Amino acid sequence: MKKYQKLYLALIIIVTCIVYSNHFYNAFHFDDSHTIENNLYIRSLKNIPLFFKDATTFSTLPANQAYRPVVTTSLAIDYWLGNGYNLFYFHLLTFVFYLIQGILMLLFFLKIFNIAYKNPWNYYISLVAVAWYLLHPAMAETVNYVIARSDIQSTFFVILAFVLYTYSSFCRKTFLYLLPIVLGTLAKPTAVMFAPILFFYVAFFEKNSSMADFFKRSCFKQTLNSIVRITPALVVCVLLYWWVDQFTPKTWQAGGNSPWLYLITQPFVITYYFGTLFLPVHLSADTDWQLLKNIWDIRFFIGLLFIILMLIVAFYSSKKTATRPVSFGIIWFFLALVPSSSIIPLGEVMNDHRMFFPFIGLIMAIVWGVALLLMKYKSFYERYSKAIVSVIVIILIAYGSGTYQRNKVWKTEESLWYDVTVKSPENYRGLMNYGLSKMTKGEYAIAEKYFTDALVGLPYYATLHINLGVLKEAMRDKTSAETYFKKALSYNSTSADSYYFYSRFLVNQFRYTEAVPLLLKAIEISPAYLASRELLMKIYDIQQEYEKLAQLAQSTLQLAPDNQEALRYKESASKKQNSLSLQLELIRQNPSPEKYLALSLSYYQAGQYQQSIDVASEALKLKSDYAEAYNNIGSAYNELKQFDKAIPFLKKAIALKPDFQLAQNNLALAENSINTSSTAQQVAKQPSAENFLTLSLMYFNQKKYKECIEACRKSLALKPDYDLAYNNICAAYNQLGDWENAIIAGEKGLKINPANELLKGNLAEAYKRKNK
Repeated sequence: MKKYQKLYLALIIIVTCIVYSNHFYNAFHFDDSHTIENNLYIRSLKNIPLFFKDATTFSTLPANQAYRPVVTTSLAIDYWLGNGYNLFYFHLLTFVFYLIQGILMLLFFLKIFNIAYKNPWNYYISLVAVAWYLLHPAMAETVNYVIARSDIQSTFFVILAFVLYTYSSFCRKTFLYLLPIVLGTLAKPTAVMFAPILFFYVAFFEKNSSMADFFKRSCFKQTLNSIVRITPALVVCVLLYWWVDQFTPKTWQAGGNSPWLYLITQPFVITYYFGTLFLPVHLSADTDWQLLKNIWDIRFFIGLLFIILMLIVAFYSSKKTATRPVSFGIIWFFLALVPSSSIIPLGEVMNDHRMFFPFIGLIMAIVWGVALLLMKYKSFYERYSKAIVSVIVIILIAYGSGTYQRNKVWKTEESLWYDVTVKSPENYRGLMNYGLSKMTKGEYAIAEKYFTDALVGLPYYATLHINLGVLKEAMRDKTSAETYFKKALSYNSTSADSYYFYSRFLVNQFRYTEAVPLLLKAIEISPAYLASRELLMKIYDIQQEYEKLAQLAQSTLQLAPDNQEALRYKESASKKQNSLSLQLELIRQNPSPEKYLALSLSYYQAGQYQQSIDVASEALKLKSDYAEAYNNIGSAYNELKQFDKAIPFLKKAIALKPDFQLAQNNLALAENSINTSSTAQQVAKQPSAENFLTLSLMYFNQKKYKECIEACRKSLALKPDYDLAYNNICAAYNQLGDWENAIIAGEKGLKINPANELLKGNLAEAYKRKNK
């Protein structure tokens, strides 16, 4: 069978490639937004030296700016290879690291198993262990998450260091085996756990010591020799950790705030990790686990008992050479979890991608333990060898199938966050992000439901208030939108997002003067936040501040030399000509429907609606079935309040593209506005309390809460004891976040009609919100 060894390895690699074949175009998620998508620095290879000097290049968010230059460098290479944000290349490099790590693990396992008990089956035992690891669904949580490459790279370099140490006397003598640890630590500091893990390797497999020997006087010299042997590695790891700490900005935050509660929660978390190795059925991209409140929680004792039992197994299995891989694997498992499961309180209690590094040791221990058991009962194995191999193959296929399905979950933001809402229903951030995926599709009612549900658990979460602001703006409720943006800024004034999104709202309202200082602050907080720079350049261009525009465009080009927006604005500044008119001239020289559509959107965003219509019409001359162009025209007519003109264009857009949600929303707006206008005219002709109430309901459904309140007041002027009008006022003030006035209206209405159940509900909501 020896001649087939390489063939079996190739088969495992091929199967792994097949299992992950559906992941190469999976979307960016989570922290990918601020470390990759909005990170200006990774867009030029010229910035690579800067990555090693300035940790602020890692993320646009100060609280997340960790010193991981190796990761940022690899992301810049991905961007360069893909000529932009090509998802394939971002996943490709991660996957290559993953496959090579599997090969290195095979070599490492084989070395350890041969030292423990040399026999012809060790290669295949090692291969099974590697296959289990590569095909395990828990690994998909790391492989699919691009910025989690930090875990993959740091783990890869730890395994590489062990292979160099165990296979090359030259690398041991020259300490070259420590070079991968340098790279690994610069990917993620967890790599420094190499030193304590190496100590147990040296003690168990070089000095032939057991854990019991550590406590014997007669073995003191032997233990001391093990410590001396790993001293260079220990010194390097300590210095590396200090180095990373020195380069980490003071703005970086671990995320948690209670080391003690975090610590007492981790034993049960570790128990969960262990169970996940066998039954990975509860994987969730963002769990809803909470900190334990005290040590009297039964979960603390379950976790503590598990850890004690595992340490007992490690202690006794270290006594015999043959069983030491079991002990070593268990110790690896625990030591690899120290950075994330000890006294440093991270933002999430547990995270599935934290299993990537520890599972190497755990799989080593489990597989070798089972192998020893089978070898002990040799006659049983020989008799049922085919059945045993078949069971192993079936199990591996099951894990691989689970991984393939897990890749599907990571396909889009919507699929990922839907899975989170199912697996972790009490995760309010998950509810928010699923709502966000719906908002991007134009499904505003569904988005609002999930945002509102999330607000119950995250009342002071700035990102949620930003998303609510964006949603309310899209729903034409500008008053509520601005309220949410201001709240986001008050809840987190250190985030560039808080300033940028409020600025964008102000720009959309043509309040340019108010937006400028906010954008300058956003750029001060995060110089690499490209969106802030582009929006400020847009304002300077509109205001014809060409000197400021030239300076900002130049500084942007220093960070991103190929940025087309900066190049365009630089030319606009040099010619002292508005960029939109300049762009129109260029498009006319080389026209295309796509270019006209993009320019139409730019005119729309600048509030030049007639120009937006004219340019979109040019796009239709080149492409008569262009649904997006029809939608742009209809949307611009909506802004001009010419709803009767908007409707035919929007209906045409939907006819060409039936699932065009944005066009459907715009059509609903146009039709509702016409109906409201017609109703308002009828009310003016036949004013009555009931007619004004009907009009107020129409305004409420269109998110025009101020108009709703005004119509109700006219209704009350005609019928002062109209409790239904007070109900509508209360509901409208609730939507505006004006709890005081909502309560006043609600109490007045209930005095008139104490049995009004709808009003009771709205008043209760006002009291609840006010008391938060």
